[in-house]
Amino acid sequence: MEPVLSFLMASSDSGSLLESVYVEAVEQVDEVDEADETRSRVLDAAYAQFCRMGIQRSTMDDVARRAGVSRITVYRRFATKDALVEQVVRREFRRYFDRFLVDIQQAETAADRVVLGFVSSLRAIRGNPLIGGLIATEPDLLLPSLTGDGGQTLATVRRFVADQLRREQRAGNVSSDLDTDFVAEMMVRISGSLLAVPSHIIDLDDETQLAALAHRFLVPMLEPREPRPDRP
Repeated sequence: MEPVLSFLMASSDSGSLLESVYVEAVEQVDEVDEADETRSRVLDAAYAQFCRMGIQRSTMDDVARRAGVSRITVYRRFATKDALVEQVVRREFRRYFDRFLVDIQQAETAADRVVLGFVSSLRAIRGNPLIGGLIATEPDLLLPSLTGDGGQTLATVRRFVADQLRREQRAGNVSSDLDTDFVAEMMVRISGSLLAVPSHIIDLDDETQLAALAHRFLVPMLEPREPRPDRP
């Protein structure tokens, strides 16, 4: 099977699937699959199966048994295993974006939102039984999709962060001179490296330590610096 998140970055006229999930979360577009109870039951069963056994070791038969439906019923709603995996992971990312947007609303300042967003993101991804579990148990399946797609995944997450920074600019909370794309790029790369490469110094389960790290290294990025060198 292709790396599990490769389909999230597949280009289309409307952008990647991951981008569309982000847009839906920002615009509060309701998910459309809840009306089909059987489809929702299959998605729930697949999520539980993938969390328990991993994606590679799970079959459509496993999902059907866990959902209490026939194998044919599963295939009527999801033509392939990849299609099922896509929808399960898509749903988890939608939940992540929804949770992130709720969490940062609790903060009073732009600096507080950066700190809370950083801590919330690491907590949500690491704590998610599916995504966090894949990072821990199947990094050879997940990480190539995050790093081997020509940077598209990082670019999409960077866009998400940059959009939040531009909101802060429009509200007058950060300088209009702030290079939002560059700052977002650095923030995302710091977060991504912490998720992808285990640290023996930083305890990612210690939210106090993560908040201190964000205050020390991320919040100062909100102050505009010298213009970045022109790219070739």
